[in-house]
Order: sequence, then structure tokens, then C-alpha cells
Amino acid sequence: MTDSSASTASVLSLIASDMAEVDAVIARRLDSGAPLVGEVSRYIISAGGKRLRPALLLLVCGALGYTGAQRFNLAAVVEFIHTATLLHDDVVDESTLRRGRATANESFGNPASVLVGDFLYSRAFQMMLDAGQMRVMEILADATNVIAEGEVLQLMNMHDASLDEAGYLRVIRSKTAKLFEASARLGAVLAGADAQIEEACANYGQALGTAFQVIDDVLDYDGDAGEMGKNLGDDLREGKATLPLIAAMRRGTPDQRALIEHAIQTGGSGELGKIVAIVRETGALDVTREAAAAEANRAIEAARQLPRNECSEGLLQLAAQLLQRRA
Repeated sequence: MTDSSASTASVLSLIASDMAEVDAVIARRLDSGAPLVGEVSRYIISAGGKRLRPALLLLVCGALGYTGAQRFNLAAVVEFIHTATLLHDDVVDESTLRRGRATANESFGNPASVLVGDFLYSRAFQMMLDAGQMRVMEILADATNVIAEGEVLQLMNMHDASLDEAGYLRVIRSKTAKLFEASARLGAVLAGADAQIEEACANYGQALGTAFQVIDDVLDYDGDAGEMGKNLGDDLREGKATLPLIAAMRRGTPDQRALIEHAIQTGGSGELGKIVAIVRETGALDVTREAAAAEANRAIEAARQLPRNECSEGLLQLAAQLLQRRA
């Protein structure tokens, strides 16, 4: 286990008993008259992962002193929404590997993945009603819509070598960071926090989610495929102009820029070795890590506005350790 993995595990241990309750809600709400729904859902949910979105909701609840049972229900809701996006993402991206094993679409086919993703979205909306708060519905409905918009933006940006850093950040703040933001905001709403604390929690979630995705994009060129559980170079094969490539094109020679542009436009990973070398030689990974550091520091500043206790300390630790992430 890497230092960052151990650090994350120590934070998640603070809410281990809460997460067990969330798992019980997930198991109960996956019950369906169509056995394939449970089979596909359990396949992807059991694949592991850090469950950062529900963990974020639970940690914010802990930091703000909320102990009601709705935290388990809404943590399960955000995990269902996240799982639905993964099912749909892997179909769109034609991915074959996630967290070290075959994706659901690879194992069960595209139709099953899409339809079970739809089931999880609709089940999540059924569960939102249990909270009995229009504000909760508003946050999650808005988040789900923004995530879908981010997916469409990313699709439009595929094979576009002219995408700049602002356009890249717009996509990941919609596609990835929005559910982090909603998870943290929900914890504050459940706790009845005032507007200032609610915004601090939302800002923390957005910054943490953005930093998480930026580091994920670094690892596509500087990670270990075995540790990450996915194929290195997948982003390039899919024609995604991520920040390491954007920075490398900005800092490289005309020939280096042309090589990267051609690879993005054609989705060709045949020159992956050369492109990885360019990304490293130009200092693009340092530029990208600096961008992640800025977001992590924004998250830390937001978390410092919360009451001091072990859960808020855990939130600070999650942000600080992101920069050591290697998988």
C-alpha cells in the first residue's frame, strides 16, 4: 500500500461503521424483479474504489454533528448516481478495464450496462424523496443534470487538439467535481448548517473533486497500470485532450506539438511512448500537479472554516494527501 493509500484508509476508518450502514442500504435498494439489475450493479459496486463521494457526505455530517439516518440513505444515493455514470461512461468510452478487472459492458454487454445505469439513476431519485426536503432534491437534480452536460461537453471535445485549460477545467468541474460538491453540500444541508458553512462545504467538494481528476489525468502518463487498474494511455486513445497534453503542447517544440495534436485528432496511441516522453521532458506533469495543488489548497482553506474535530481533520487530510496519490 502506498503512503497516500494508507493515509486515505486512515481517514475512511473514521466512518467505517457508517459506511457499513450505507452498504446495507445499497444492498437493500438494489432489490429488483429483474435479477440482472442486481447482478450488474453488484459487479461494479463490489469492484472496490475508495467510495469518496459517500465518504465525503459522511465526513461532513460528522464534522457538523449530524447523526440522523438520512446520511446513510443519501450516501447510498450519491454512490448510485456515481455508479450509473461509470456504467454509461464505459459504454461511451468503449473501455474494457476498470479497477483492475473487466468493465461491466465488457462482461455483460452495452445494452445491460446502459439499462442498469438508467435503473440506478431512477432508483436514486426514488430514494431522494425519503429525505423529505425539497433542497435535497434540488441539489441532486441539479448535480445530475450538470454531470450529464459535462459528459456531452467531453464528447464534443473528443479529438479536439485546440482545447485549452479553461475548457478542460469546465468539463471536469461538471463531469467529476459536481458530484463531490453535491455530496459535501448535502452533508451541510442535513446538518442544518448556515449558508456560509454550506458554501464552504460545497467549495471543498468541488475543489477536492477537481484535484482528484487532475491527478487522475497525470497518472495516465505517470502511473502504474497494475496499481491503477486501468490501461495507461486510455485518454489518448479516446482522443481526450487532458491537462498534461495541453501543457505539453504549450511548452513543446512545433514538432512535439504536431505529434501530440495528430495523436489527439486520430485517437492513436501508437506513438504513446514518444508522447509520454514529451509530456515528461516539457515539464507538463509538473504544470499539471501545480494545478492540482492549487485546487487541493482551495479545499484545505474551505475545510478550515468547519468546526475542529476528527472528521474535519479527516477532510483536511484527504485534501493534503491527494498530491501523493499514485493510484
